[in-house]
Parts: sequence; C-alpha cells; structure tokens
Amino acid sequence: HGCASYVQVRIVEVAHFGYLGEMETSSLSTYIWKSKYRYGHGGADKERDIDDTWRRVSSAVAMIEEEPARWQRAFFEILSDYRFLPGGRILAGAGTTERVTLFNCFVMGLIQDSIEGILESLKETALTMQQGGGIGCDFSSIRPAGLPTRSCGAVASGPVSFMHLWDSLCDALMGTSARRGAMMATLRCDHPDIEAFIDAKQSKHALSNFNLSVLITDGFMNAVASDETWELGFPATGETGEDRIPDRAPATGATTLRKVHRQVSAKALWQRIVTSAHSTGEPGILFIDRITRENNLYYCEEISATNPCGEIPLPSYGACNLGSLNLATFVCEPFSSNAHLDTQALEETAGVAVRFLDNVIDISRFPLEAHARQAAGTRRIGLGITGLADMLAMLGLRYDSDAGRAAAAEVMQNIRDVAYATSVELAREKGAFPLLDKKKYLESAFIRRLPQALQMGIAEKGLRNSHLLAIAPAGTISLLAGNVSSGIEPIYALEGEREVRDRNSTSLRFLLRDFAYRLWLERGHAEKRLPEYFALSDSIPGEAHLEMQSTLQRFVDNAISKTVNLPQQATVDDVADTYTSAYRLGAKGCTVFRSGLKRGQVLRRRDELHCCHADREAD
Repeated sequence: HGCASYVQVRIVEVAHFGYLGEMETSSLSTYIWKSKYRYGHGGADKERDIDDTWRRVSSAVAMIEEEPARWQRAFFEILSDYRFLPGGRILAGAGTTERVTLFNCFVMGLIQDSIEGILESLKETALTMQQGGGIGCDFSSIRPAGLPTRSCGAVASGPVSFMHLWDSLCDALMGTSARRGAMMATLRCDHPDIEAFIDAKQSKHALSNFNLSVLITDGFMNAVASDETWELGFPATGETGEDRIPDRAPATGATTLRKVHRQVSAKALWQRIVTSAHSTGEPGILFIDRITRENNLYYCEEISATNPCGEIPLPSYGACNLGSLNLATFVCEPFSSNAHLDTQALEETAGVAVRFLDNVIDISRFPLEAHARQAAGTRRIGLGITGLADMLAMLGLRYDSDAGRAAAAEVMQNIRDVAYATSVELAREKGAFPLLDKKKYLESAFIRRLPQALQMGIAEKGLRNSHLLAIAPAGTISLLAGNVSSGIEPIYALEGEREVRDRNSTSLRFLLRDFAYRLWLERGHAEKRLPEYFALSDSIPGEAHLEMQSTLQRFVDNAISKTVNLPQQATVDDVADTYTSAYRLGAKGCTVFRSGLKRGQVLRRRDELHCCHADREAD
C-alpha cells in the first residue's frame, strides 16, 4: 500500500459484514496487542495470536453464567470479528492472574480539606491507578490559596498546588509502563482559585498527566451572556456566618453556605477559559447542572467529576466499565449504490455486549471497597460506538451533513433501545440494581424520553443497570481493530503517524492509514478523485462537530467524549463560539484542540512537521 510499516497479520471471514475481505492491521495494531493486551506471565507468552486473547476474555466473562459454554461462544463471536471492542482493562485483565481491575473509569471520593484528608485521597488514588484505573478528582473542596488553615495557623497553598502531588504520583506509578496514567481534575467555576486552575497548564510539561475541566453552571453561563459580575466563594460545605450565601445542591436540594471572597467579571473569566483552551487545548468544560438534571440517579447521588476523558460523569467512588460497537463492521456493500447497514446484526451484537459488560461487574476486582460498593449498587456500564465516521464514509454520507447526522441518530437510537430492553430482561433474570427506586427513576429526564414500552418494562421488571450508554474516545481499541475512526470523531487523517511510548519510555512512531480509506483504495479507486464524503476533522466546522455530538447525546444516558478539532488559524473567538454552541446545543461537556498544538497531540498527518507527544489516553 505504499507504506512499509503495514503488514498483514490475519484474514477474517466477515460474511456477516456484508462483504468478504482481509482484515489487514498495521504493525501498530500488532504492537498494541503484544504490548498491552497479550497475556504473558512469568516471562512466557501464553497467547499465540489475538484469537487466544478473545478466548481468554470470553471464557472469563462467561464463567458466572448458568450456561457458560453458550455465552462463551456468543461473546467470542462478537469479539473475534471486531464487532465489539471492550475497554482495554477488560482485554488486558480478564481471565488472568494479575491483580488488576477490569474497569477503565473511576472517580475518587470527596477530598477532605485537611492535610490528613488530602493525603488519604492521594493514597486512594495511588491504589486505584496501581490496578490500572484512570481517575477523576474534584478539587473544589480544597480551600483557596491564602486562607488560614484550620489547625496550625499556616496559610493554605490552594488546590492547584496539591494537583502537582497527584501528577508526580502518576509519573512515579506509570513511569515504567507502556500505558500512560490518565487523570481528570475538575474545579467549580465559582472557586476563588479558578483563575489559577485555568492557567495551570500554561507552563511547558506542567500537570502532563491531567486533563482539566471547569465545572460550568447555568448561572455562570447566564452571567456571561448578561455581562454580570460573578461571585467566587468557599467553602462548599460546613462553616456558617453572616458573610455567607446559600448554595443549593442541584440533586438533593440541600443548602450549604459559601463565603464570598471576591467578585469578578463573568465575561472576563469566560475569556480566560477560552484563551487558555485556544493556546493549550485546556481546560475543557463540563456543564454540571445539565449533567445533574440528566442523571438517571438524580435522587440518590451528587456528581462533580468525570473519568479522564469525560464520557462517564460519576459520583464519589463511582466506577464504570466500557465497550464500543465497531460500526464500520456492520456496513454491507460499502462505497456502492447499495451500501447499507446490517441493522439486525448491530442490534443482536448490542444485546450480547450489554450482557458482557454487566458480567464484567461481577468478575472484576476493585481498587477500593468503596468502588466495589458503588459499582454493585448501580451496576453502571458504558456501551458506546466507534468507527462512526468510517461507517458514514462507507455509506457515502458526509459527517457534517443532515443525512449523516440522521443516519448516526438512527443507529444510536436503536442501540439505546436494545440496551435498555436487554437490561430489563437481565433484571428479570438476575435482579435489578440495588439503588433502583422505580417511581423516582421513571421520573428522570432521560428515562421519560424512552419509548413507552421500555418505561413499562422498567416499571414491571426493573432494570439491571442504572446507566447503559457512553461514547468513549476508543482510540487504542480502534487502532487494534485496524485504525477505524475513533469514537464519534470525524476521520482525523487519511494517512498519518501515531506516536506511542514503550516500557522503556522510548517513543515509537507508526505509519497509519484510515480503515475506510484503505478499503476504498483496495476496491480499485486509487486513481479516482477522493469523494467528498471523506471529510477530515479540521475541515469540518466546529458547529458541525457539536451538532453530531448533540444529535447523539439525546440517546446517551452517560456522556460523550468529544474533541472539536479546529484549524490552526482558528481564533480565540472561534473557541468561545464553540464552547457557547456546546452549551446551546445540549452537550454535557466539550473540549477543543487546535491543529498544530504540540501539547498532547498523539496523531499527526504526514504533512505536519512538528513532533507529537506520547499517547495519554487511558485504555
């Protein structure tokens, strides 16, 4: 294919895809399997090829079933042809003797505002990351810099200073690993240290293991629109006094008191956020009031943080395991006038995948007992999609067209309905999740939008899982599957380079070709003009990125990891417009990345001259 680093590693019979062809994977796919997912113990590789990996995983996940042989076959079938791609922790850990968790996503508990509480939270983070979990932490509970400490009369250094402890911890734990540590830090938009948080990654290499997101409230967005002043205050809980204002928790309605430290211009603070995002790609934003309103468990939990990539908002000690349906594998007769999606195969795969992820909860270890209790109480899972952009190209649809969004919406709606129907039946068979209060649950915003038949099913039989759907970046597992487009992102590049880091911290580069583009070339189109439906990420207007995200968010009960890739010439105002549009269009959060920024860039096109950084995504 004109690319020396490509090798054919296996041939897959994919008649049920609608076409027969070779599943060619790059040397990077092989490297990812060998370095991240192939099981070896005591220096001896136990798996000859990836089919051995699929057998190990499917057997482990099926072992709790009453008919394990039946479900092992069903799980192996959807894994071995890449229709379903479980999260990396499942692939690496299921069926092994390693003391690791199978969950990708954790949020840590409330950080108590004391040196003892901070160090306890740091210890819990270490135990979680040691087992392979990516974590989210809300630092809003730590008092701002300059305030007296409670016990010794010293002056507080503020939440950002303590974030550096977390960052150093991550370096120490992951320094010899092929995986990168992944953490999300959040801070309330009314915390007195919010400006320091926004600017925290302006210095080169600062907090390199963190993604940063500001918790944005409706009140703040209204203040920005009205050019009002904005009050910064602390604490979020506890102390009382005449100089404090009520602060109502959106989920429970409980009122605490906050001391106002100073007032700033809401518009100036917003400008600081978007200026930093323009220059560094961070912070992202999380619309925390919307996340709360849309939470199926609004009646029993508070959320103030997400997993590292933002697709799973979680309460204190919340946990979730992930998997993605590879949409590119369900296209029949791609690039032809008869191209269509095998909807039946997609729905059947989605149902089996829900059962698979539900079983993972019961076979997984957990870093902390608190994580185990939360996972058992809610049985959250995150079934998502990857390969969306490749699917659309194979169907002859532009990512940023009305027809493309309509096709994506139909797919996601079908997956939602199958996922909830499967969970209803699993509740009948195995029992509902313990924190289910049917009356309150059925009053939640997302559940009220389900078809009436599903609502009736929940009322009658219950539901196995509190949340079922999330769209993750799925970058690493998409590479494993032959470089299909990741998550819901547009195709980033038809050909490019990917940089990864090995266990010796050596950076390795691999040449890549997009899965759909390679298939198009193999169909004899190399001499033809590239069709306009091969639309690349930074050629798509920011508004169109967000329209796709908002189109699918209606059918996703968790959230969607989405980066709006902007061209290098994009201005600060363009970033501001993107973030404002994300709020207007109903997103739960948003991140931007301007082409050409070096920080955090793991993939580059062949015509980009700068180096790119090692992979930061939690797999």
